[in-house]
Amino acid sequence: MPGGAVDDEHQHADEHNPVVDGHDHAGHTQENSIQLSEQARRSINLEEGEVLLSTFQRTIAVPGMVVERRGRSRFNAISPMTGYLTKILVAEGEAVAPEQPLFEIRITHEELVGAQSDLLRTVAEIDVVQREIARLEGIAPEGLVPAKVILERKYELHKLEAVQLAQRQALLLHGLSESQVDAIVTDRKLLGSLVVRAPTLPASDHSSGTLVVQELAVDRGQHVTAGDTLAVLVDHGLLLIEGDAFEQDIPEVTEAAATGKPITAVLDKPRGTGDRVDGLRIAYVADTVAADSRTLRFFVTLPNEIVGSPRTEGTSRFVTWRYKPGQRMQLEVPVEEWPERIVLPADAVAQDGVENYVFRANGDHFDREPVHVEHRDPQRVVIANDGTLFPGDRVAISAAQQLQLALKNKSGGAIDPHAGHNH
Repeated sequence: MPGGAVDDEHQHADEHNPVVDGHDHAGHTQENSIQLSEQARRSINLEEGEVLLSTFQRTIAVPGMVVERRGRSRFNAISPMTGYLTKILVAEGEAVAPEQPLFEIRITHEELVGAQSDLLRTVAEIDVVQREIARLEGIAPEGLVPAKVILERKYELHKLEAVQLAQRQALLLHGLSESQVDAIVTDRKLLGSLVVRAPTLPASDHSSGTLVVQELAVDRGQHVTAGDTLAVLVDHGLLLIEGDAFEQDIPEVTEAAATGKPITAVLDKPRGTGDRVDGLRIAYVADTVAADSRTLRFFVTLPNEIVGSPRTEGTSRFVTWRYKPGQRMQLEVPVEEWPERIVLPADAVAQDGVENYVFRANGDHFDREPVHVEHRDPQRVVIANDGTLFPGDRVAISAAQQLQLALKNKSGGAIDPHAGHNH
């Protein structure tokens, strides 16, 4: 080590510990100062940062879960008539667009077949009457046909056109589209099969335009009746986070909803810090408190997004949404603001009993400084602006707990350099 000799015992200890002995800087004793080699810095992922003053937004943490929007996120594709399922045109999990064909059904519904036949019969009768009117009007100038006869034929045509309109409406109620009914009239053929399509979602639903076939409820060749569910489709472009506010937190949640304060959601993860979603708003608050848990439900709007590019397999397209119903989140509801505070990452402050420490950079050393912690949560620590630290100071913003342990181990090693070795 520069500037002094190192005895054999300390050199032997340094081979097993990348933390090197500290020095006295600005009044700090060796017990409160520590020097790290570059290898040690890398091994504990040490990062430095500058101390800044900022306004801290104190929040309360409320557990939440991602849920669908009731009546907006889920749709059932149903069979409009009785028949046999001849084609399944989508796969489970596939992303589909509005109006995309999903199923083809061979029609066996007697009422629908009869309604089509009645329409074709009326169309044929209209053709006959129209030709008769044209023939009569052609010889009327010669005085061979009374005008009354032509008027009677036109009156008959009007009645047939009214019947045709009613028959068209009946077919539309059976589930046929305008184009399908037009095809029956134009081609003069009964419709033998029907295509079931994905729904078109109104703009008021804030639809993403991407539906996913969550479940196929039928098999090819299966006989279905009118009203049977063929598939369940979901639109997860906009979801909700259902929060459960504890009874003591109800006033803060109610105020945040009334004033439109921004809410932060943190995705729970088994390891590490979860993704943070800032700037969310409370959509609505339940009117009652749950009798069993004594909690108040509230719902936060969660915009979703597709992760990466859609994947294709053959003609099928698959997407992955970033947020999924069932994921757990922590909701941070703002309560009050604390101006002129030092806010550091949670890993920047080490705890040792009732004491809290940060490590200020001092040349090639770090000096341990006791600090007054005003607030701590899993992500941040608020330190009082009491003169212990100053804006512009550089401190370790990660691995503070490892530095504290290393400093304690170094102090212990000075008493017994052979501690931890078996001979």
